[in-house]
Amino acid sequence: MATFRGTDGTLLAYHRAGAGTPLVCLPGGPMQASAYLGDLGGLTARHELVTLDLRGTGESAVPADTTTYRVDRQVGDVEALRAHLGLARMDLLGHSAGGTLAILYATRYPDRIGRLVLVVPSARAADLEIADADRRAVAELRRGEPWFADAYAAFERIWSGAPTDADWTAITPFTYGRWDEAARANAAREAAQINDEAAAGYYAPGAVDAPAVRSALAGLGVPVLLVSGEYDVALPPKRAAAYAGLFARAEHAVQPGGGHFPWLGDPGWFVRTVTTFLARP
Repeated sequence: MATFRGTDGTLLAYHRAGAGTPLVCLPGGPMQASAYLGDLGGLTARHELVTLDLRGTGESAVPADTTTYRVDRQVGDVEALRAHLGLARMDLLGHSAGGTLAILYATRYPDRIGRLVLVVPSARAADLEIADADRRAVAELRRGEPWFADAYAAFERIWSGAPTDADWTAITPFTYGRWDEAARANAAREAAQINDEAAAGYYAPGAVDAPAVRSALAGLGVPVLLVSGEYDVALPPKRAAAYAGLFARAEHAVQPGGGHFPWLGDPGWFVRTVTTFLARP
């Protein structure tokens, strides 16, 4: 672990692993400790991963002003990390809600980005509509799974507008390409690593100006790779393709049988896809 100071002096932690061209990685959650990213399926064999613990998460300090948990107010932390690393430009990866932070950084500092990798990014940055029908169509692909009946019933209650807390837990298998022991272990760790107060403030009012983001994406000259999973109900592939279409220079890759954590679903596919993109001249 190493540290640097955020824009307001908060002590922030980051972790380095692997060798090769640096790839700065922003975790999702929102506001989950970066440890869940691991080595991103073995990406450390080709790149040095620099994973940031966002303020108030992992080994980073809790800020004096908790309104700085708002995602747009953390863009400065990412810029401070780039400067601390001594990189004129950096390749940046954002997963899930971390994709929102990556997008806001790229639109504010486009000349400091080499390439941008968005792994099943949250649609909230651009206010991309995902209808219940979109999620239902993806969920139906899992009908043969042994856990399907209970998880789908929970989804039905969520869609009806009358869910319980247990229903949100019950649909967890839909976010993984395979609901096996590794997936269950990851889900358990994920729940334990999120700062709930910080998560509640991440998308606080005013955090994202979606029309401005959409306009900026249309003129963004940075090469973008958007990765989605065939089975991901959070960002169904059809909506992911529409998301990629908002960017000036984006390509969309769908992991067959993949979920919301594609480096777990098929590590080989994930590493090949990301390294091929990053290696292009």
